[in-house]
Amino acid sequence: MLSEQAVPVVRATLPAVGGALDRITERFYGRLFAAHPELLRDLFNRGNQANGEQRKALAGSIAAFAVALLEHPDRRPDAMLSRIAHKHASLGVTSEQYKVVHEHLFAAIVEVLGDAVTPEVARAWDEVYWLMANALIAVEARLYQESGVTEGQVWRPMEIAERREETADTVSFVLRHADGSPTPAFRPGQYVSVRVALPDGARQIRQYSLSSAPGRPQWRITVKRVDGDPAGEVSSWLHAHAREGDTVEVSAPFGDLVLPGGDGPLLLASAGIGSTPMLAMLDHLVNTGSPRPVVVVHADRAPATHAHAAELRRLVDALPQGTLHLWYEEPGDSGARPGRADVTALDLPAGTTAYLCGPLPFLRAVRGDLLGRGTAAADIHYEVFGPDLWLGTEG
Repeated sequence: MLSEQAVPVVRATLPAVGGALDRITERFYGRLFAAHPELLRDLFNRGNQANGEQRKALAGSIAAFAVALLEHPDRRPDAMLSRIAHKHASLGVTSEQYKVVHEHLFAAIVEVLGDAVTPEVARAWDEVYWLMANALIAVEARLYQESGVTEGQVWRPMEIAERREETADTVSFVLRHADGSPTPAFRPGQYVSVRVALPDGARQIRQYSLSSAPGRPQWRITVKRVDGDPAGEVSSWLHAHAREGDTVEVSAPFGDLVLPGGDGPLLLASAGIGSTPMLAMLDHLVNTGSPRPVVVVHADRAPATHAHAAELRRLVDALPQGTLHLWYEEPGDSGARPGRADVTALDLPAGTTAYLCGPLPFLRAVRGDLLGRGTAAADIHYEVFGPDLWLGTEG
């Protein structure tokens, strides 16, 4: 928690710092990449830097953490910290890099706020930063240990055993160790990072959910091609160049949107490529003979754009208490309902735990509908593909 001296200073300056965070983070990234261009080239997502989403996510996380320290001094925002830590671990972030971030972030704060940053203000916000950084460092150290890897050393070469075109813009890759060793264990719903060498010499990284159940000798990821440069650099490269027999660099599995134990009812709701972690969860439930009531919701543009549609139906049909509800913007004669997914129309058992994955507007709409029908906020979990622009808004 914050010290007694820091609390009133942070409370008094939070409106000014929060109001300037977008300018501060913009200045921060400019300084950081000028001093360490290799971080932009080989660690940070150039697409999210170009469109400003990473800047917004950083600002949101700092503001949300500071607010949490003031409003709940005896409780850490563990859900937020866990999401960030899992993403950092999947990138191979190290504890030493937090010192680099601190240097350039606080220089940016001084540049933007000027004389308002008195020694007292600087000490208070330094406290905020290191409370957050040290909490993340501790979580990431545990994640590395649990994954059996050294801090930052998350990468391993994997061979593409199979490539399959799922839709016009979606392809799945089955991955295996070239030496035949088993793939590491993971929890249904987790993701891996894939790092590829691009023509300009950069090694860019993107995360992809493992889209089949654990316990198999091979992994599967499903990649949707994202148009635009640099937004879709890695997905476009994989679609154009990755073939059976090729080797790619893949991280250990991470991610905290994971299937819970127990026998309580579940809602698995997804849109677009957000179905991939749900496929792994469903595959695991089928393989373990789960009797749990499972309501599955998926929204997509049309039948032709719904990757793994037949597999989704097969898995739900194999669950003794599984039901599937599909919404397509252009359903044609598929039998799906037209328009956006509407969970208010569904019969959800009491005590349902919800897992959501998809674009941010979908997550907001479904979560709002669930809250409106009485689902507890603590029972709604989500995964955002990309920077989490929802930080601080889901309380």
